[in-house]
Amino acid sequence: MTRGTQAGRQTTLREQVTVAGIGVHSGSPVTVTLHPAAANTGVVFWRCGSDGQRDRELPANFRSVTATEFATVLGDQSGPAVSTTEHVLAALYGLGVDNAVVEVDGPEVPIMDGSAASFVEAIDQVGVATMSAPRRYIKVLKPIRVNADGCYGELRPHWRGLRVETEIEFDHPLIGRQKFAIDVEPDRFRRELARARTFGFMRDVAKLWSAGYALGASFENTVVVAENRVLNAEGVRFPDEFVRHKAVDAIGDLALAGAPLIGAYRSVRGGHKLNHAVVTALMADPSAWAYGAIEEPVRRVVGYADLAIGFAAPAYGPDVS
Repeated sequence: MTRGTQAGRQTTLREQVTVAGIGVHSGSPVTVTLHPAAANTGVVFWRCGSDGQRDRELPANFRSVTATEFATVLGDQSGPAVSTTEHVLAALYGLGVDNAVVEVDGPEVPIMDGSAASFVEAIDQVGVATMSAPRRYIKVLKPIRVNADGCYGELRPHWRGLRVETEIEFDHPLIGRQKFAIDVEPDRFRRELARARTFGFMRDVAKLWSAGYALGASFENTVVVAENRVLNAEGVRFPDEFVRHKAVDAIGDLALAGAPLIGAYRSVRGGHKLNHAVVTALMADPSAWAYGAIEEPVRRVVGYADLAIGFAAPAYGPDVS
């Protein structure tokens, strides 16, 4: 196990760090500050109001998802609160950060250059601190699969850490069918995924604008694909940048399970909606997963039944946050 600084211990940020940009859908300026957090906090979003005071607190959990149309949106009974959470979540997960507070002063996390790179750079700037509390994982015990509209996603048992396998297929000569697979760990995330940008088709721009989406999209934050070429002056960063970005999105969405996963995730022609559906299906089946620590015996909790050494699973349904 190579996730984070020490596989058996939780981590957080050494200091707070701030990034600022615009929202890809709103086009509005927004600032995000990543704060250290205490052990067992997990990742929590703070949505600040216009007065700068904390307005709403949302755990980064699959139960908090309110929409998945063009981004992953978190909210509560009051409605949506923070959109486009997937890139910052992917960066935190990819670099092995267990506990953090993500303070956002606008309706969505800034898109930056369309990738997770700015968040990775911010985390690397302040560093990751190892804590004394043991890290707990969600271990996939049996395959879980969701089929929808010719797409499918599945989680299956895997011997170590999180493996992500993404496959896309677009009726476009520059994209076509692409596949990518990675065992998620910090160095590989930085090198192979962090810089992969979101992409869109020029033919869809007018439709998106009329629906109120992509108002902040530009060549600075989106790979724009025309009928026969990429319109961005720099071209693509990887020959398969499109499918790599789908892997980034998947990691961010899988982070909403509430703890690091030990399993393999495969997505075929999927997106945020499918990623969320698979996580929800996994957590709805208590026989499909176990929750516990690696390398240390897990403390016995009332209402929990031991499944294997170091792991426990809930007897009355999932409640990981």
